[in-house]
Amino acid sequence: MDIFANFFHIFDAGVSHVFTPASLLYIALGTLVGLAFGALPGLSSTMALAIFTPLTFGLLPSEAIVFLIAVFISSVYAGDLTSILVNIPGTPSSIATGFDGYPMTKKGEAGRAIGVSTVASVLGGLIGLIFLIGFSPFLVSLASYFGTWEFALLGMFALTMIALINESTMLRGLIGGVIGLLIACVGADVMTAYPRLAFNSDDLAGGVDMIVFMVGLFGFSEIFSQLEESERPAIKQKIGKIFSSVGSVLRCGKSLTQSSLLGVGIGVLPGAGASVATIAAYGLSKRTSKHPEEYGKGSVEGLTAATSAANASVGGALVPMMTLGIPGDPMTAVLIGALMIHGLAPGPSLFTKAPEIVSGIYLGYMVALVFMLIFGLLLARPFARLIALPRYLVLPAIMVLCILGAYSIQNSIFDVGIAVTAGFIGYLLKKVGIYPAPIILGVVLGPMIETNFRRAIMLGDGDYSLFFTRPLSLALIMAIVLAIIAPPLIKGLRAGLKGNRAKIASVS
Repeated sequence: MDIFANFFHIFDAGVSHVFTPASLLYIALGTLVGLAFGALPGLSSTMALAIFTPLTFGLLPSEAIVFLIAVFISSVYAGDLTSILVNIPGTPSSIATGFDGYPMTKKGEAGRAIGVSTVASVLGGLIGLIFLIGFSPFLVSLASYFGTWEFALLGMFALTMIALINESTMLRGLIGGVIGLLIACVGADVMTAYPRLAFNSDDLAGGVDMIVFMVGLFGFSEIFSQLEESERPAIKQKIGKIFSSVGSVLRCGKSLTQSSLLGVGIGVLPGAGASVATIAAYGLSKRTSKHPEEYGKGSVEGLTAATSAANASVGGALVPMMTLGIPGDPMTAVLIGALMIHGLAPGPSLFTKAPEIVSGIYLGYMVALVFMLIFGLLLARPFARLIALPRYLVLPAIMVLCILGAYSIQNSIFDVGIAVTAGFIGYLLKKVGIYPAPIILGVVLGPMIETNFRRAIMLGDGDYSLFFTRPLSLALIMAIVLAIIAPPLIKGLRAGLKGNRAKIASVS
């Protein structure tokens, strides 16, 4: 398989699938759906993907994937609207956007802030796309050296990284990952087909459908959480001068470039995603800026850094998903489920067995950025009004979509019950600091880890030493150990240094 010689010929397979009236319509529709979900605080990118993935079951695989890619990209960007206008992040990735976006709004520059966010998001997304296209063949080539031993350990490493970057503590992140692994174990044993954790239920004997579980965990759990919150404030600021912002972004070329590259790099890390990328990029941009004193007071440079990093991380997160079958963040975990329900397996084989899907993702990504630029600039005002929609209108509509999505996978009322149960459990787990991301990534990675681990043991006739004698396996084991022990060691060293400084200061 000569990946490098044939890689760019993959595009030929996708042009006829993407540039059709139906596919372009689905990309435009996906962009609008993503904008609507991102603009409503609490309705995250992951929730949008989880709800609409089962509704794509009747579409062609190429049409379904480009629709979901458009939802993914535009919803990451659209969370900036609420962050800028009312300082309420629409998605976790838009937290840093409010640091300078909201001060601009208070100064009467809401339209300019939205324009900066839109243009910077598109340019950051373009840098992420270039990285995705350029780096994927190298990773696919590397994956050809992976055996079952390496893929089992790669899944374990990804789960460890997800726990490390958990919103609460590492322990809670690991607990969430273990819960996900247990959910993945429900149903027939992957080797013997013997039912596990089915409790004599014929419905559970086939396992818990990944997409149904995602709909519940991200959809119903958010509905339960939203019922406790107060209504959102109305938009009082006038939104104007949106188109005057293009030049402002281009003058922040350094911040745009370094933030986008950092966003791509962080996006590649399993479990990190856009929320980590934006905070890191904002901090880096402030440290390297000629005018750091302006940050937090309405700096265009700071706003550019946060928004460009968020969308650049999308391209980074798609790299491990497409080339290795490892989700870069919860959104790509849902996309893995979407590929599976359409009979496609993410990983190196995707590039050889379904090149039209690979090129569909690339081209759909590019077209979605164009639609996002057009809709973001032209429809900012009407989408901003969605922020103040009352919950008694929004939540019933979301609930109907969740029920339809859960039911449509297998036309099963039992699946709807599973989704509602998963939502209630997810809601309770949030209360104790265990968030959905590590759980759902455990569900996605569970079959990969178990299948490859048990296959490796069978191939080695029960010899576990092969995990330590194969160079790539040993490197992954060392990475797992380092990922577990490094954070507490670093924390201890910092505490020690801080204590020493305090002693020196008290003596002097």
